[in-house]
Amino acid sequence: MRSRSIPILTYHQIDLAPAKGTPMRSLYVSPAAFARQMAWLKCLGFQGLSMSALMPYLRGEKFGRVVGITFDDGYANNLRHALPVLQRHGFSSTCYIVSQRVGQTNVWDDDLGVPSAALMDWEALRAWHAGGQEIGSHTQTHANLKTLTDVDAQREIADSKTDLETQLGSAVTQFCYPFGIYGPEHAQAARWAGYEAATTTLRGRVAVTPSDANLFDLPRVPVVRSTYWPQFLLKLLTAYEDSH
Repeated sequence: MRSRSIPILTYHQIDLAPAKGTPMRSLYVSPAAFARQMAWLKCLGFQGLSMSALMPYLRGEKFGRVVGITFDDGYANNLRHALPVLQRHGFSSTCYIVSQRVGQTNVWDDDLGVPSAALMDWEALRAWHAGGQEIGSHTQTHANLKTLTDVDAQREIADSKTDLETQLGSAVTQFCYPFGIYGPEHAQAARWAGYEAATTTLRGRVAVTPSDANLFDLPRVPVVRSTYWPQFLLKLLTAYEDSH
């Protein structure tokens, strides 16, 4: 099937949600819900792909029923709950890692009252990669790039790539802007650093184009705790997200 719009799904934590009223509770997708969603993709004939594997489709060089799968921040529960499901269906995905917070917690959320959650350590990241999944960069400290000087922003973007490649021994070619906050200068910095593409929190499917012009402003389709199956299918199969 030739599709001219490709969804890139965005996940954060794959775990049971904390108590009602907890900030950012929506960013938890239960392991059971995630497993169902991946099974639906498979039943519908979709191939779940990492960002690097998705690139030829985004450029219009290859055609097929494909969907990108991404995880932001690198939570340990991604390895525990998502990896076995992805492997069962033969899917790949990209997890965006905060390179100087590996093995720590989501400290960037502390001021919001979000519960502390463990991030994958280097051993876990190697297991993720060995399990057929991709690792991308989410800066060194999950910085709001708009609050930094150009030099510091460039350092966060470029040095996170170096950190990850040094530790993991493999190329890191995909980037994601923390908090979805960025400007044209940050997209350019990502290009200069050697990334092939960058994802955002802009909502929508990616319009396939042979040009590389939009590869550093890629929109995604958020999947959250309240995304039940009818809405999941709308997000996947229709222009539902494109209108947001």
